[in-house]
Amino acid sequence: MEIKKQERNLSAAETVIMKAIWDAKEDIAVPALIELLRTDYGKDYAKTTVVTFLLHLSDKDFITTYRQGRLSYVHALKSEVAYREKLARESVDFWFEGNPAKLVSGLCHAKKFTKKEVKEIREILDGLDN
Repeated sequence: MEIKKQERNLSAAETVIMKAIWDAKEDIAVPALIELLRTDYGKDYAKTTVVTFLLHLSDKDFITTYRQGRLSYVHALKSEVAYREKLARESVDFWFEGNPAKLVSGLCHAKKFTKKEVKEIREILDGLDN
């Protein structure tokens, strides 16, 4: 079975690079991306490594690149929210037998929620009934 490129998940390194691109909130020059990866994510990747990952991300339709003057810029084609939601759906299906209640139960056992977080979760769940 052939997997469509838009359905493929990102590798760990690709995920970090996409997170940096999404966090930039706008198109980012490759040198600025390399610096952001180093300072904010502790990833001291060589330019050639980043360019290779950008080619992979482009093949997966996550980004496009373009030149402006002497610099190459990266533009995100997929949103962080859409990708997170896709991963959440896949996680529920794979780890929790497709049952979101089991995911919530797992979260409750893995993390102690503050009263504020519990209130926010209740409000989200109550909003689903409407």
